[in-house]
Amino acid sequence: PLFHTDTHSEWREAAAPELFSGLQLLLSYRPLFIPLYCLLVAVACVGNSLLLACILADKKLHNATNFFIGNLAAGDLLMCLSCVPLTASYAFESEGWLFGRPLCHLVPLLQTSTVFVSVLSLTAIAVDRYVVVVHPVRRRISLRGCGALAVGMWLLSLLLATPPSLHTRYVDLRPSGLELVVCEEFWPDSDHLRLLYSCFILLTSYLLPLLSVSVAYCGITARLRQRCLPGAPSHSLHRWNRTKKKTFSLLVLSVLSFAFCWLPLQVLNLLLDLDQDFLLVGKRHVNLLQVCCHLLAMSSACYNPFIYASLHSKCIMAYRFTSYICKNSWKREALLVYHRCTKL
Repeated sequence: PLFHTDTHSEWREAAAPELFSGLQLLLSYRPLFIPLYCLLVAVACVGNSLLLACILADKKLHNATNFFIGNLAAGDLLMCLSCVPLTASYAFESEGWLFGRPLCHLVPLLQTSTVFVSVLSLTAIAVDRYVVVVHPVRRRISLRGCGALAVGMWLLSLLLATPPSLHTRYVDLRPSGLELVVCEEFWPDSDHLRLLYSCFILLTSYLLPLLSVSVAYCGITARLRQRCLPGAPSHSLHRWNRTKKKTFSLLVLSVLSFAFCWLPLQVLNLLLDLDQDFLLVGKRHVNLLQVCCHLLAMSSACYNPFIYASLHSKCIMAYRFTSYICKNSWKREALLVYHRCTKL
């Protein structure tokens, strides 16, 4: 948020030119952050689209784990297409929010819900892997059951993400003579409710999923150390263990990347709700810190496609083919420009 105030009158008072130092500091870094956001959106959209295409095209990949991986990719793709560009534009636009009142309420809802979808999908992947390794004889969940579970994830995520959207206000300051439109959360006379919701978000979207995933993967680790296949040749056992360990390592890597990317933003948001007088984080630097933490959190959408694609050779081939096409098309365009210039 640009300013932590709760009423429209306070916004007008806070809009004095001398209090815009934090916004001016952030705008001075626009040439650095805008290319980074563009790169993030491009990589995440291409990566998640290719991952979804590979899972949908290959029937051999139609199982519970890949279904939840696809659900995770769909959530990341939606976030990068709808939320990241608008949020970045709002952060670096001197006139504030330019996308109207409806999107002002829709973007926080989508962004928070896609975060919940990501953590629920990561948790579902961990639980599914635990069942496969620890209880290999047990029947796995069907694709229809996976679909019902995915719908439940999205509905639950939308429900949990509703409070910020309901408390988001679209404030147009242009009638007061200031060229600024604000789209921020207001919790008037409910600071304790805002703090409770922040703690709830930290608990449900970060700590509890991370704890449950850690417990599941610790159980998988213990089981892998004890497992042996009766009657299997030693080389088959070695290959089986190597494949399982690779899959397990990559899944753990995806959870660690999520934890690393989202921790700074979660901590900063909690600090800002606890420290409303800006004693720990100065007003001048709060905007810059928020954008840095937001960029790092959104970058988690870039890593998952490549981590999960490395599990499947066909996905790797698709990525290489796309890279080859992009490089050749760039070279072709460069040659055309060269020939045109030489003819002048």
